[in-house]
Amino acid sequence: MKKMGTMLLRREPFSEIVMGNTAIVRAMVEAGTRVVTSYPGSPTPEIATAIGAIPTAKRPFYFEFSTNEKVATELAYGAALNGHLSTVFFKSVGLNVAADTFVQLSLMNIIGGMVVVLGDDPGANSSQNEQDNRHYAMLSYTPVLEPADPEEVYHYYIEAAGLSRQLKMPVILRLTTHVCHAKQKVAFGVWNPDPPDDIPRFDPANGPYIPLTSMALEQKRTALQRLEKVRRHAEKSPLNRHIDNGNAQRGIITMGLPFLSLMEVVHGAATRPDILKLAYVHPLPRQTIVDFLAAHQSVKILEELDDVLETQIKAIAFDERLPVTIIGKTGPSDWVGEYTPDKVRQTLAASWPDLVPASKAVAIVDPAPPRPAQMCPGCGHRSAFFAIKQALSATDITVADIGCHTLGYQPPYEMGQLLMCMGASTAMGSGLRLFNTQRKVVAFMGDSTFFHAALPGIVNAIFNQHPITLILMENGTTAMTGHQDHAATGHNVNQATDKIPVRQVLEGLGVRHIFEVDTYQQAKLAGLVTEAMAIDEFSVVIARHPCMLKFTREQRRKDDYRQPHVEIDQGVCDQVHTCVEQFGCPTFTRNAQGRVTINTDLCIGDGSCIQTCPTKAIAPAGKKGKGGAR
Repeated sequence: MKKMGTMLLRREPFSEIVMGNTAIVRAMVEAGTRVVTSYPGSPTPEIATAIGAIPTAKRPFYFEFSTNEKVATELAYGAALNGHLSTVFFKSVGLNVAADTFVQLSLMNIIGGMVVVLGDDPGANSSQNEQDNRHYAMLSYTPVLEPADPEEVYHYYIEAAGLSRQLKMPVILRLTTHVCHAKQKVAFGVWNPDPPDDIPRFDPANGPYIPLTSMALEQKRTALQRLEKVRRHAEKSPLNRHIDNGNAQRGIITMGLPFLSLMEVVHGAATRPDILKLAYVHPLPRQTIVDFLAAHQSVKILEELDDVLETQIKAIAFDERLPVTIIGKTGPSDWVGEYTPDKVRQTLAASWPDLVPASKAVAIVDPAPPRPAQMCPGCGHRSAFFAIKQALSATDITVADIGCHTLGYQPPYEMGQLLMCMGASTAMGSGLRLFNTQRKVVAFMGDSTFFHAALPGIVNAIFNQHPITLILMENGTTAMTGHQDHAATGHNVNQATDKIPVRQVLEGLGVRHIFEVDTYQQAKLAGLVTEAMAIDEFSVVIARHPCMLKFTREQRRKDDYRQPHVEIDQGVCDQVHTCVEQFGCPTFTRNAQGRVTINTDLCIGDGSCIQTCPTKAIAPAGKKGKGGAR
């Protein structure tokens, strides 16, 4: 079996089928990247997986998961000021967290070069929105390259790194979900590394690095001058592609994933439009676009999410007084979702009905039933929600946060009536408690989020004496994005370290009422929540249990592992259905007659369900319940 870490460090040129998220790591290696930082978030975690496949001692760059995206950005920036090519990567909404620092980067003289890899998420596959981060690029005067497939991911990163080093400014490599996860055979280049040059080269004379009012305007002028250099470079870049089909009537300007969908859709068209596929989506190669517009009677702008290209290209056509019809987005649906081949076909058919026929609706004779997102079998959050619900009244307000426990808003738990972003639950809960003496407020939060963005809200609740209860759902990992480490896990991607216990942090902040319990101790947890909510001060219940998906995967690596499961004693079960309707583990199956059975392929035998059954009909497999025959 091929080892990813060995492949990524091969010296000679080679070809391999890889994901976009893997191709970028080889590009980091070849480009001489020295520092890489991140906070995990889909669609980018597999970048870290590929990095982790390289043994730390052989890894040609330093890598860490930072506590949040802002910290990761600042660390990469600091390393770049020392002369080291650096990279920071995170998901789309992570840029919101990093924004306070990120928007200043282009004002600075970044001598080592810095690439910002964004995993944007059209279609909101794993995000709370589908924000278009090209707006951030325009706000901050930062260049953006957008690849369409893994091969382009590889080449565009090397381009971005070289450009960043040359102009001493940050460059964004904007990936989208399907580009991150697509697989393609990529031809990689040679890697002949020089010995690492780790001389710290920070010099205030390279600045100024202090964006005070007196300096800000001149720094902005410098950023604009650099951006103009990028635009001139983009005009000549072979990464922009012009596909000339000899069609003077119709042309299409596009980029990234929509380009691949477009190529699939027009493959069988009788008359294909000319296509300008942009690599640089900010700043735009103006003259290249002018030439393309001037050569066509009608041009369609095909872009996912917002009309960023469309707005600028229409302005270019107006300024140049070009007699061309420009067709952009025509309805709300054009702003929403991924530009898959079906969507591109519908979009083109709406603009040019004679070019390609619209997709025909396919009747589904037997549609699959809806499959809601589920917490994993044995998840400690399920056990916690089952217990906590018993401690709450119907009028209590529950505030969710980001993590696996966000799924608690679904039936049967219905925990978490509002949600915003990572770490927001405590401050939102504090606001809900103002002028409110009748309704208690309970906020939920995970341990990774605690360190990521929650501390200011907690400090505020303590300092301003907001009497809410925080339930800290501690599972010992960043589970939602693939079990990455964080400050409380006791180790990081490089070595074992001393962990930072959340209780000690809370005590250090001055929290006076802290309760701890394993979530499988459901009666005790319910009692502690009741006790904490009765206190007219800020209180915290640490509801702790390891992530069982992670735990079970580790157990399965053992040679003698045998998966346990529970069983239902049908002679005892009286079909109250608490296990299905209130506990809700997906391993329970109820048939039309009300009989409940166990799906042994899913069940991990953790036993958290046993205490939920009022008739004691659930028991570990091989051990009878009260009533005898199974």
